[in-house]
Amino acid sequence: MLPALLEPEALNAMGATERARLILVDLCHPDRYLSQHIPGAVHVHPALTQAGPPIPGLAPNAEALTELMQSIGLHKDSHVVVYDDEGGGWAGRFIWLLDEVEHKNWSYLNGGMHAWVGNGYATESGPRKAEASNIQVRSNGQHTITCDALKQALESHSVQVLDARSPAEYAGQRHIAARSGHIPGAVNFEWTRAMNPARGLRLRELSNIAQEFDALGLRKDRTLVTHCQSHHRSGLTYLVSKLLGYADVKAYAGSWGEWGNRPDTPIEI
Repeated sequence: MLPALLEPEALNAMGATERARLILVDLCHPDRYLSQHIPGAVHVHPALTQAGPPIPGLAPNAEALTELMQSIGLHKDSHVVVYDDEGGGWAGRFIWLLDEVEHKNWSYLNGGMHAWVGNGYATESGPRKAEASNIQVRSNGQHTITCDALKQALESHSVQVLDARSPAEYAGQRHIAARSGHIPGAVNFEWTRAMNPARGLRLRELSNIAQEFDALGLRKDRTLVTHCQSHHRSGLTYLVSKLLGYADVKAYAGSWGEWGNRPDTPIEI
């Protein structure tokens, strides 16, 4: 069993037979994938992980999810290694979808393409298609919270909210929706704080991130809800929270694109 946080060195050290058993999923920019990707990886366009307008952050419907998982050749016993070229946002979002369809065998390749190429490891170019599977999936909803459910949870003080947007968005100084500010009681941890640019966008030491989460008042024994504008940046905070051992992590997939455009949601500035 591979660890949830997989280092590039460990993946590169695997033999060809062992690597062939994995499903490598690349969520890089399409042009980047065509020019350079980890040998054997199949590409998933980030847009395929989203529902589209009017609330793009939501998960695709059951039909689209099934088509997506079939396209990467997913089987119930598959181990999926996910990476991107931006430090983990899209990869974390895809891992959230794997959780949603009850597929627990996944790893995040620490640093993705930046770390892989930085280490000088082999790459290949051109398109690659997986042998499609016939798996049928649907979202179980256990790792997601809706807008209305979040409103109720705030009233009962039963959740803690982690906002992965920029401090300017959190403070209501940058406007990307009809209304600006943040969800009442939410704490701000901009997603890029989790990355180490000096180490190929690998995650910073998890123990250090854990201390920062503690300082924000986040507790592992309470439900943690994370969001951004469209649950792209918060794909990384979702992933990091899971890696840190938070027992119940949920994505508010509607994110600020929904919350900030509804007239009936409470907002703090």
